Amino acid sequence: MANTLQQKYVRGELLNANCPSRDMLKRVTSRWSVLVLLALKQDTLRFSELRRKIGGVSERMLAQTLRHMEQDGYIRRKAYDVVPPHVEYWLTPLGYEAERKVIGLADWLEENVSVIQQHRDNFSREHGVPEQD
Repeated sequence: MANTLQQKYVRGELLNANCPSRDMLKRVTSRWSVLVLLALKQDTLRFSELRRKIGGVSERMLAQTLRHMEQDGYIRRKAYDVVPPHVEYWLTPLGYEAERKVIGLADWLEENVSVIQQHRDNFSREHGVPEQD
């Protein structure tokens, strides 16, 4: 009799400090992970293309983020055996699902950047806090 592998789906508890979903939340909502999800939403990109598209991310941080995202199942990576190295990244079905969740937040932030910046400026003036760059 062959053993049947059955996956048990258990809902996480983000408010529980001991739940592994906390670490998952931290990784998927990091600045660079969110930007990778947005950058790959319609494209398969090489590492250098992805880095240029995102802007401001170091090579080391992008490599670490991509490794975590591949480990968590959001992206796939394919390395071609050529010189110079050619590696491509794209979203998995789980990655597309995550991207659909964060796109609303990203759109909202882009639409409200002026309002939020005004609140920051007002707070800084009222509380004598130096403005952040």
